[in-house]
Amino acid sequence: MMTAIFKMLQSVDLAILNFIYNTFNCAFMGKFMVLVNYLAYQGVIWIILGVTLLFFKRTRVIGFAFLIALTLSFLIGDVGLKHFVMRSRPFINNPDFILKVSVPSGSSFPSTHSAFAAAIATVAIAKLNKLGRIPLICIAITIIFSRLYNYLHYPSDVVAGILLGVVCGLAALLIAGKFENKQKTIQ
Repeated sequence: MMTAIFKMLQSVDLAILNFIYNTFNCAFMGKFMVLVNYLAYQGVIWIILGVTLLFFKRTRVIGFAFLIALTLSFLIGDVGLKHFVMRSRPFINNPDFILKVSVPSGSSFPSTHSAFAAAIATVAIAKLNKLGRIPLICIAITIIFSRLYNYLHYPSDVVAGILLGVVCGLAALLIAGKFENKQKTIQ
């Protein structure tokens, strides 16, 4: 069932990927998107941010929500769905594309990098002021775009990752809210 759906989507997905790459391809973008790919590796940038926020009382709940959102995205996306769906990556299905980053492990659906970015953006929108949320949203969008530009995920993988991230971000806000209320009760 899933394979049939992905086969139907594949030609549209590849057309979109080729359009993105051909439209934005230049020396600067090539180097910049490779850099973004490495900075976003396994969500480390987001984990560091979440852990750092835990150290400050004023931002502790936000850091907690970030880490919950990342954990949920990883468990559902990387541990669960990727192993269930097993969709091959676009660079495998288009051997004409020359990959500029190291070959990622795992399957393509959903894009967990996109899920991580969307989860963080969801929490940021809910919990941070404009000065705090805008840079995080810009970073999230850049990471999501890099997954497409670098030919690592199909657009449908990225959309699924974004949806997963938003749901995990909302769930994390609920969980962190309960933690925050409990902390207020104790004080």
